[in-house]
Amino acid sequence: MPHDHHDHSDDTQGLSPSGHPYKPDQDHKLTRWQAMEIAMRELLIEKGIVTAAEITATVEQMDRRSPADGAKVVARAWVDPAFKARLLQNGTEAIREIGVEPGVLKLIAVENTPEVHNVVVCTLCSCYPRNLLGLPPDWYKQRAYRSRVVKTPRKVLAEFGLELPDTVQVRVHDSTADMRYLVLPARPEGTDKLDETALAALVSRDAMIGVATARHP
Repeated sequence: MPHDHHDHSDDTQGLSPSGHPYKPDQDHKLTRWQAMEIAMRELLIEKGIVTAAEITATVEQMDRRSPADGAKVVARAWVDPAFKARLLQNGTEAIREIGVEPGVLKLIAVENTPEVHNVVVCTLCSCYPRNLLGLPPDWYKQRAYRSRVVKTPRKVLAEFGLELPDTVQVRVHDSTADMRYLVLPARPEGTDKLDETALAALVSRDAMIGVATARHP
């Protein structure tokens, strides 16, 4: 276990100097990676590189990310053709227009059409548009999905309940460490009278990964 430079013997609350309750209880031991993260975080605070408040603010910002942000992007594209064109041309800059910060990563939006269906994977690990969709689902990180969706995408999609006609081409997009994909699903029929907020409610996380479609109840 990495060496902890702080003496916590008198810490009755069990908190680290950063305010993190990292001490394990009797039934739970820290993993190697948890111990390394704690040691690194405490060292950065001790050296004045970051503050405990900055770490807390960053974690809270990450926790606030959810598929609702991506759904907002999709709904805007459905109602605003000019925004949709900008999104497909430069997703990184387009999402900034509606208050979503992409970070340093390149975002590529790919559109589902009657002829083409897009699905996203990360074959190496779990690269994912977290700024838009929050944390990836467990199945997205599993080796079975990462390998099978590339080799037999139609079969994998069928297992998700998505049966596509043979006339529809399936394109699989492999995310990388510096590039993320967002699927722009087709707008459901019968939604002409819905406003942008109501449209966003129709867009699921899975639809923006490409293993489902947007549906109108």
